[in-house]
Amino acid sequence: MSLRTQLTDILPPLLPSNPSEAIKGTELIRLARLQLNGAYSDASLRYHFSIMSCDPASPIAKVEKGQGYYRRTAPVPALTGAQELLALSHGRLDEFGSDHEAVDLALERLRKFRAVVTRYYEVNGRFPFTFRQAFSQGAPLGNLWKFPEVVLVDWETGDAPDEELALDAGMLALKQRLGLAPFRLHAARLRIQPSLDSFREDFFQALSASNWSQGGELLYAAPIEDEALADGLRRLNATFGVGVMSFGLTAQALDDLPRPANILNAHPKETQALMDRLDINRIAAPHSRQHIDWQALDGLRRESPEVSHLINWLTSCIDKGRAEPHREEA
Repeated sequence: MSLRTQLTDILPPLLPSNPSEAIKGTELIRLARLQLNGAYSDASLRYHFSIMSCDPASPIAKVEKGQGYYRRTAPVPALTGAQELLALSHGRLDEFGSDHEAVDLALERLRKFRAVVTRYYEVNGRFPFTFRQAFSQGAPLGNLWKFPEVVLVDWETGDAPDEELALDAGMLALKQRLGLAPFRLHAARLRIQPSLDSFREDFFQALSASNWSQGGELLYAAPIEDEALADGLRRLNATFGVGVMSFGLTAQALDDLPRPANILNAHPKETQALMDRLDINRIAAPHSRQHIDWQALDGLRRESPEVSHLINWLTSCIDKGRAEPHREEA
């Protein structure tokens, strides 16, 4: 029996399931050697640990930050996307069978995360616009590759607290004369659980859905703790430029949050308490482009009325000289 085959059988009971309790390589070698058939060097065992930790099918994963290994769990039969269309069209709801309560729970987590993302960026001076109709049940499957869940708008506003929503009049006039947009648009896709099995699909959907904007983001609710997963996302970012960030919210943490409407309408102290729960981890920064592809955006406008709503909202802010938040029900 090969060393890898033996390790596949031996390692699962030896590895902790919680990455925060990761076992050091030296200790793992000692424990594994007690059950191995054959004399293998420490270097050979470490090599196999490293190679196997990059394989989504293997039971061992290496922590992203720090040292040590933990047990990689099988993909959870939960929705990794952020909208109803992804769940329904990809058939992932089938994994729940007739368990309607599990379906409702999964969709509620998606809505909560969307609300958390909205509040997080509002608190940090950005203006989110959420797409919903493009992902409703019955919408074309191709919308997964065309529309972001959230568009993040960055305006040039005043520095003083009483001017934080006022647009910079001088810069606004200059950009209008130069034919430049007085804002920056970044398109974000939302996912609940990062996985070595699905991160490429997640990434390239984010890339495709942001090709008209000035940059793309892939936002995960759960922490990215697998080193192989983080490295894979960084390599894709280096080539294609989509930023990647996690909010540190496990499924249990999402379940403990209030309802989406309460998150969106929370008082300042409640919002601060919510922000304190987040463990933001920037895996890779987005590569921002200079210009918006207006022709591509106009093409999307013909496919979804929500693009017209986005444009009307941006136009209204310019006309009023104020960067007003976009509000809708959760």
